[in-house]
Amino acid sequence: MTAAPIIDIQDISIGFTGLSGSTLPVLRNIDLSVRPGESVGLVGESGSGKSTLALAAMGYLKRGLRVLNGSSHFNGDDMFSQSRKSLEHIRGGKLGLVPQNSGQSLTPTLRIGAQLTEALRLHSKLDQAQYRARVLELLGQVRLPDPEAIYARFPHELSGGQQQRVAIAMALAGEPDALLLDEPTTGLDVTTQAHILELLRDLAAETGMAMVYVSHDLGAIARVCDRVVVMYAGEVVLESTAKQVLTAPTHPYARGLLASIPKLSDPHLPTALDGRPPAPGKAGAGCAFVDRCGIASGLCRSSRPPLAAGPGGAMSRCHHAEQANQLPMTSTGADPERSDPNAPAALALDKVSISYAKQGLIEKLLGKEDTRPVTVDGISVAMKRGETLGLVGESGSGKSTILKSIAGLLPPAGGEITFGDGGHLPQEVERRSNDHLRRIQLIFQNPDDSMNPRHTIAEILEQPLKLYFGLKGQALHDRSAELLERVRLGAHYMTRLPSQLSGGEKQRVAVARAFAAEPELVLCDEVTSALDVSVQAAVLDLLNELKQEQGTTYVFVSHDLAVVRALSDRVAVLYQGRLCEIGPSEDVYALPSHPYTEVLLGAVLEPDPDYAPKLTADDVIELAPPAQGCPFQRRCPRKLGAICDTDSPPWQQQPNGHAVRCHISLEELNRLQVDEARSDETPKETLSA
Repeated sequence: MTAAPIIDIQDISIGFTGLSGSTLPVLRNIDLSVRPGESVGLVGESGSGKSTLALAAMGYLKRGLRVLNGSSHFNGDDMFSQSRKSLEHIRGGKLGLVPQNSGQSLTPTLRIGAQLTEALRLHSKLDQAQYRARVLELLGQVRLPDPEAIYARFPHELSGGQQQRVAIAMALAGEPDALLLDEPTTGLDVTTQAHILELLRDLAAETGMAMVYVSHDLGAIARVCDRVVVMYAGEVVLESTAKQVLTAPTHPYARGLLASIPKLSDPHLPTALDGRPPAPGKAGAGCAFVDRCGIASGLCRSSRPPLAAGPGGAMSRCHHAEQANQLPMTSTGADPERSDPNAPAALALDKVSISYAKQGLIEKLLGKEDTRPVTVDGISVAMKRGETLGLVGESGSGKSTILKSIAGLLPPAGGEITFGDGGHLPQEVERRSNDHLRRIQLIFQNPDDSMNPRHTIAEILEQPLKLYFGLKGQALHDRSAELLERVRLGAHYMTRLPSQLSGGEKQRVAVARAFAAEPELVLCDEVTSALDVSVQAAVLDLLNELKQEQGTTYVFVSHDLAVVRALSDRVAVLYQGRLCEIGPSEDVYALPSHPYTEVLLGAVLEPDPDYAPKLTADDVIELAPPAQGCPFQRRCPRKLGAICDTDSPPWQQQPNGHAVRCHISLEELNRLQVDEARSDETPKETLSA
């Protein structure tokens, strides 16, 4: 006998009242049922209604929205008719939520241990004496290094990826029957993401926990979901098994999404979907996707297609589902613009060290030496104008720290930063000239950190235009609208507040504001992590265009190694704030030389349920590097022995600029990888024989 749905949403429509007084739908007649142990993925572009649908399962609506028709039940209870007290008991307990912006779900004045203890007190049956052990267990489950140390820290002392893992641990504290995950792995590095997804899969199998997984990352969806629901313009356009949706979709929109994904095996830029989804209430009488579809007919404009069984049994909202397989699913994007090796200097870091640790006054007065390891140590790298350098590494490896130091927000403890031909760059942002401030722009990982919530989008974009170029009146308005169009938002967004935008839309505004200053150097801190794959492709196209037109230089930080490959000329691999490999992108990706780079690339997910990442079960991220020897010694699958524990590894330089810091010779590293690649390709029958 089939179990009853634990989440059961029937024919729900949610909307708001527009300025004209008309009702504008955000969701239109959606059904969603999730049974115990089942994992359902919700995918689609920003603004398609994914998060709104997931939150409706909790009986929650954002301000201004209301239920137009339909119902939402959890364990048989109508969530929109529950009392506030009943909802407080359900939410965070039997129905957990991992929000997209983890920083907003953590209390900044409470230590991590206290916040997780509170979750256990409210939503578990444990005795008080058991709280601490359970909190430490949860922190270990989500692969946080040194749970005892994390227990005592405040949220601001953690990286964005570490905060996200705390939010996941908090959602799991109540041992929920169902878990709603809204972009839960956005801020996670590839190894941590892969391990977290394995944890969620195991929990669902062991406990029967149901999951609704909202994500732009189709690789993550493939790894954890049984069924996938594709949403567009507030309605379901495709629903089937993860295997069918991700490998043989029968809707043109789903195929366009898959073509927008950058891949490790493809150095080209991904293909962006043309156009934008219709605004709420503007979908028209026919198919909402008609203006962007490659196989649309007159019927598609006049008649809204029903959600009906199509080829292979998938539920598809398309009049021509049988013809959808004519459309490509792989990228046909252009080659990225490559930098000129003879271009003038743009940026140089010379033996830069950065530390968050501050020595106390008493220690200073007593003359005690500060022996704590610095966060970032000995970073030396030079860039040419128009070059893109990708910084990769796990959460806490120092990538964002380096960007903040270049931007003047975190002065280095040692070394020197040189910008262009202007010589030494002042360490503190307060000492930099207006010209420096305009020429160097930082785009934060979390756009909420850099946007005044009381300012409209127009006011946010107008600030740099007024400050640096003195624009006013119609010229100011036109330039702001142009910037929004370039990041695939329309001028109608100018009157909105940040709170009225999705996470992906806010990130696009942050990109537009940075380029309003017409910068020479752009520091990109996870700028595409909150973007859906089609908008991500468009933003990568934009960055490439600006690089071609204006010679813009980028330092590009991302956990998405495929995105880094698509855009970067060179890649620098960081572990615990120490460089371990740097070189041309094609070389690093084709044959990674450092064992840590191998670990990173092996954990990358593909949008195919049959693909499994290469993970080591006992691989645990560390909180700080060892005092001596190789920083990667405790996790290295190729460790030589005592020399790795005691001696700092040397740099090994290749003629093409590819450099690796390892005790193992490059010849031996390359031989080991070639042998393993051949072993992976050996048929299983041969191995068993």
